[in-house]
Amino acid sequence: MTENTANLEMPYILPSQAQKHVTHNEALQRLDATVQLTLAATLASPPASPEEGRCFAIALGADGEWSGRDGRIAMRQDGAWIYLAPRAGWRAWDMAGGRLLVYDGDGWRGVPLPDEAECRTLGISTAADQTNRLAVAADATLLTHAGNGHQLKINKAAAGDTASLLFQSDWTGFAEMGLSGNNEFSIKVGDGTGWATALAVTQSGEVHRPLNPAFRAWSGPGTLSPAPGSQTGFQHISNLQGDAVLDTALSAGFALHIPAGGLYFLSMKLVILSSAGHEITLLANGTTELLKCQGGASGSVALTQTVTGFARLNSGDRLSISHAGNAQLECGENRTELTGVML
Repeated sequence: MTENTANLEMPYILPSQAQKHVTHNEALQRLDATVQLTLAATLASPPASPEEGRCFAIALGADGEWSGRDGRIAMRQDGAWIYLAPRAGWRAWDMAGGRLLVYDGDGWRGVPLPDEAECRTLGISTAADQTNRLAVAADATLLTHAGNGHQLKINKAAAGDTASLLFQSDWTGFAEMGLSGNNEFSIKVGDGTGWATALAVTQSGEVHRPLNPAFRAWSGPGTLSPAPGSQTGFQHISNLQGDAVLDTALSAGFALHIPAGGLYFLSMKLVILSSAGHEITLLANGTTELLKCQGGASGSVALTQTVTGFARLNSGDRLSISHAGNAQLECGENRTELTGVML
């Protein structure tokens, strides 16, 4: 018969043993340390003023009274240290880390997760809740392949729900992409108080940019014979999308106010009833030439001229038409007019 138990190495009370209470008390001390084992901390040096009954995991490179006892458990009992050798499978509560540990034969580790598990919420370095059931606080999140491709799936219950990626700053949304309230892909941007759809793609693949300005502007109906050197504008505007407006008054009509900066395609159509030679120019801010149309003397022979081009415009630019020479223009919708669209 051995003198100690197999697992906790508690001493047996042997036949005819004197001072049996000593052996019994030593066994109780080991039970007191190992049953409901709690580790106050993992240290390499004994604490200066340990509380009675406290247990510590001895780290590698131990010194002082713990020298040579790396990996053991030190329990403070009656002003001295009792040392226990943990075995694989022992469990202990880590008071410093607030977690359950298991001894794997080489050291104390966090209890491993099962290969297959289901939980209601999971927070990684942050708290999850019933809305954000998976919450991660990290500098980066990696989703990688397992040998082939990789897909991230975001599924919603019905067409009227939302399946999207929302980009926030200080918990305020400023950009969103996905299926928002319907089954058409869109990209939205916000200013912290409202949202605007920058791009929308129909289920048939048609791409729309509903905020890109697209307009037609004209004067009349009637005729106009601008004086040489004068600048004229427009009296009417039709916004196919966007919010271009007419604002600054000119000798005839108003300048067209560009609402958003970007690259524009512009088309200026002129219906000329008569001309003694003319040069008609589309200007930005009264000076920058965008489009120019020239013609020689045509007498009373009517003709239509159209000039197109690209121009990079800024928000707040104002478009007007300058005149050189003498020409009589026919004004009205679908007659002399300016068409523009931001690309």
